[in-house]
Parts: sequence; C-alpha cells; structure tokens
Amino acid sequence: MARSIGADGRAMSPEHPDAPRPVDRDEQRRIDPELPPAPPADGLRRNHPGVLVAISIGGIAGTGARYAVGRMVHVAPGTFPWGTFLVNVTGSFVLGAFLAWLLARRPADRYLRPLVAVGVLGGYTTFSTAMVETTVLGKDGHLAVAAVYVLASLAAGLAAVVAGFLAARPVARC
Repeated sequence: MARSIGADGRAMSPEHPDAPRPVDRDEQRRIDPELPPAPPADGLRRNHPGVLVAISIGGIAGTGARYAVGRMVHVAPGTFPWGTFLVNVTGSFVLGAFLAWLLARRPADRYLRPLVAVGVLGGYTTFSTAMVETTVLGKDGHLAVAAVYVLASLAAGLAAVVAGFLAARPVARC
C-alpha cells in the first residue's frame, strides 16, 4: 500500500488522499528516534526514576561548579556581571560540543543527555540569575550596562553553542 504525506506532514489515506490519517507511532519512531514515548492511557506522563536520579546528580555537580566560578570572579555593584556571563557562555559552548558528540556517538543513550545537558549544564548555567542581575542593574540606574549585558549574553550564548557544536563535530565523527 503506497502512502503519501500531506502538506501538514501527516500520512494520507490512499483511498481518500485529502483525508489525513494518523501515522503509526512505531513508524514515526523509525524516522525520529528522539520522539518521546506515547503518554500512558490515563494521559499522565511519568518520568523514569533513573533519569530523574541522573538529572539530580548532574545538577549537584553543575551548581557546585557555578558556585566555585562565582566565588572566583568578583563583581562590583553596578558593573557588568562577568561571573554569570562566564558560566552562561562556557556552559553554552560545552552544551553545543556535548550534543554534537552525543548525536554522533550515543544518540539512544537514555541517561547521558539528562545527566549532562539537563543536570550538569542546567545547574551550571543560570538564566534566572542573569535576569535578576539585569533587573538590579536597571533598578539602580545602570540601564546601559543592563542592556549590554542582556544583548551580549544572548549573542555570546548563541555563538558559543554553535561554536561548540561545530568544534566537536569532526571529533565526534572519528
């Protein structure tokens, strides 16, 4: 039975080409191994306990590293928050490099991505602290520093994740 794909990406029925039909989840998983499992019949998603443990262990390591960097980089009030900027940019670079390696070498690993990407790097990087620092800079009248901080964080973070991904791709394929 020939199947065609409609404009919305769903499989079309050969009897009624305009009538979309749901694609079998196993068929979708062959195309996209990242597809999350179907939710249970009661509609509630349940996380695997091992994945939550991996995230927690990674988070402990990541937050410890961020705390250490914060203790080493001192920032005077009203100035550019270099400590948070440093952890967010370096964390972005490592995330890009790690994902390039993971996708090339261990794409089906159940625990490694949650451990490193969500746990370690999620604990290491900090969007909330960056936003609090931006708010305090603005509240204290340092609007130019706050604006530069937000724009530099966004630009440097995006550049770092791309640079990390591109730097790791050749190594990951070895």
